[in-house]
Amino acid sequence: MSSLSERKARLIVHGDQPYNAEPPLGRLRASYRTSAENFYVRSHGDLPDLDLETWRIAIFGGAGVRQELSLHDLQTRFPEAVVTATMQCAGNRRADMRAVAPVSGDPWDAGAIATAAWTGVRLGDILREAGVADGADLHVAFESHDMVEGRPYGASIPLRKAMAPETLLAYAMNGEPLLPEHGYPVRAVVPGFAGVRSPKWLRRLTVQDHPSDNPIQAEDYKLFPPGVTAETADPTKGHTIDTMPLNAAICDPERGATLKAGRNRVRGYAVSGDRAIVRVDVSGNGGRSWTQADLEHEQDAPFAWTFWSVELYLAPGEHELAVRAWDMAGQTQPALPTDTWNHKGYLCTCWHRVRISVIDQNMSSLIPASNGPGGP
Repeated sequence: MSSLSERKARLIVHGDQPYNAEPPLGRLRASYRTSAENFYVRSHGDLPDLDLETWRIAIFGGAGVRQELSLHDLQTRFPEAVVTATMQCAGNRRADMRAVAPVSGDPWDAGAIATAAWTGVRLGDILREAGVADGADLHVAFESHDMVEGRPYGASIPLRKAMAPETLLAYAMNGEPLLPEHGYPVRAVVPGFAGVRSPKWLRRLTVQDHPSDNPIQAEDYKLFPPGVTAETADPTKGHTIDTMPLNAAICDPERGATLKAGRNRVRGYAVSGDRAIVRVDVSGNGGRSWTQADLEHEQDAPFAWTFWSVELYLAPGEHELAVRAWDMAGQTQPALPTDTWNHKGYLCTCWHRVRISVIDQNMSSLIPASNGPGGP
């Protein structure tokens, strides 16, 4: 296995402490299931160094039931489950909002998203063994080993989502043990929800009658109107971000690419938290006209992204490529980042736009060689 420093060198690093990084978009689009080394990393604090021999997760369930489970317990006492699902940061594409006005947080491009086959056990199976009944109006609070401003990381999800068959405590990713930066030895995977609700490096979970009071849950990851500032934001009045909205992005070609005139393939992804993608439109002229893309989706993976591709005829000159997706409810995306701008830069779902240059075929010999879209 490569070292953490070698893996960092493959990514676009936005911060080292805490460590946050995303892959070049062309590499992200190369495979439906993203390799661990190309999977984005979102950390709020330190990267814990945990010993599998001593690691345990404490479960505080209903009727005062308490369990302490090792990885061996999870693997031998509960049925194994594999779920292919997309993980996405609520700040994905924040750079587009940052271009409108300053926002807080890392300047993610469209790479704070990835898809993997997650292997683990269903959280619902564990909770039922701990005496928790389906249908109760409760919450499952997670606590992790990473420290954020002096407190363990914490977040919560409604019990109904915790009991859903797609929600896992995962110990493997694409058939391999989790890498340290992805939550080794065990993390939560809550498909369709923002990545913040899928804590890594788990140490405890508690069933309770209220959401977690951890600052990550109670104060952060709230959506506010554009007129609210960091100084005036009241966390009790913000919308808590759980289910992720409809979104789409162009991965290939990359921004600033130079293409030859004629037919060119444009590729990317589309995703919606809990609804199927039914259509993707791609424009070569900033949205004045559209061409419908071909879709690629695995039918048994309802919480995974949809890949799309299309061929566009591009004449010499400057072009603004744009993409918009449609979901099964007939919803589509806003045109501009100003439509949904907020001071935290969350949930940027406007049309993704990529400006490129197109040259005449006869001029291609004058352009220096490059590694092409997506990097080396």
